[in-house]
Amino acid sequence: MAKFYLRKKIGDRVVNGHPWVFANELGDSEGEYKAGDIVDVHSSNGTYIGSGYINPSSLIRIRILTRNKQEPINEEFFYNKLLAAWEYRKQLGYVENCRLIFGEADGMPALIIDKFNDYFVIQSMALGIDLWKQAIVDALKKIFNPKGIYERNDVPVRELEGLQQIKGFLSEPFDTNIIINENGLQFHVDIANGQKTGYFLDQQDNRRAIANIVKGASVLEAFCYTGTFSVHAAHYGAKKVLGLDISEQAVEKAKANALLNNYQHICDFKAVNAFDYLKQISKEQQQFDVVILDPPAFTKSREHIQKAVTGYKEINLRGMKLVKPGGFLVSASCTNLVPPDLFLKTIEMSAKDAKRKLRQVTWQTQAADHPIVWHIPNTQYLKFLIVQVM
Repeated sequence: MAKFYLRKKIGDRVVNGHPWVFANELGDSEGEYKAGDIVDVHSSNGTYIGSGYINPSSLIRIRILTRNKQEPINEEFFYNKLLAAWEYRKQLGYVENCRLIFGEADGMPALIIDKFNDYFVIQSMALGIDLWKQAIVDALKKIFNPKGIYERNDVPVRELEGLQQIKGFLSEPFDTNIIINENGLQFHVDIANGQKTGYFLDQQDNRRAIANIVKGASVLEAFCYTGTFSVHAAHYGAKKVLGLDISEQAVEKAKANALLNNYQHICDFKAVNAFDYLKQISKEQQQFDVVILDPPAFTKSREHIQKAVTGYKEINLRGMKLVKPGGFLVSASCTNLVPPDLFLKTIEMSAKDAKRKLRQVTWQTQAADHPIVWHIPNTQYLKFLIVQVM
């Protein structure tokens, strides 16, 4: 097995627990290897740090899988990792739908597995983990005996690893349009064509957090996608809900979700540009008791963080202007490139420009089946805020 040594004065982040080893952190090496092989990582003085897979074409040169020198990385290793992750989810009560594997947070870098009832969706976003895909599928079958497994490897990040974008069945074919249960409601999930893996499980706890503020309220949800917050609002007693999304396909799915739960008379959805529509109805002096903003990530690169901040500031400013005095703003951000303190600062700037005062109701992150591991900052990405707008 090839050995790699960290450069002197570089590598504290890796030593302290982060699984990524960047190319510029590596010094000498010993032995031969090929892309995707398991290699050992040592400190500059020779102390063993961990073992993981290597890709000489990636800026993240090595992703560490284990820090136990006696632990072989083989089929049993991945079976045990999956089993441990499942035990954790069960202990916290995430048994029907959950993120079973959350990459680095579960010690399996660049791997995502979502569980929808008895169906599983896999994303393997690096060469080293992709080579173990069959072992992972075999482990899923052994642990769960699932009705179906599907891969959503149609993500551009794979190309940075020299991998093709692909999607398809990893089990016998099945109907990829399924229905899941969440918080006493039902939702359509399009595994094959929905965003990400077909459904945003990370907000399932946060959707319950709006229960008290929407009772008897008029609610506006911008960037509603398939209407999950909107349907929850109706379920929790909202008198009227308007959901906005630029995607006509998403709006049709949102309407189907409202119908599925018999809230079609409360929920209305429009396929419009949310930025433009909020500006328009603000000029018309429309206001709502509750405004919910759950936009997509405004940036996926550090070079455009300021652009993202500008986007969050603008959308929250428009949202606040539409909230009746004493009403509530629900605002979320799903990019880890905008840290919590910057997100809150952006909300503060929006309030200042809107000449509104805020009173915090709740401040949360992603659901606990997307665990946050200290010393691995990218495992904390979702920000979820409810404020009263005075």
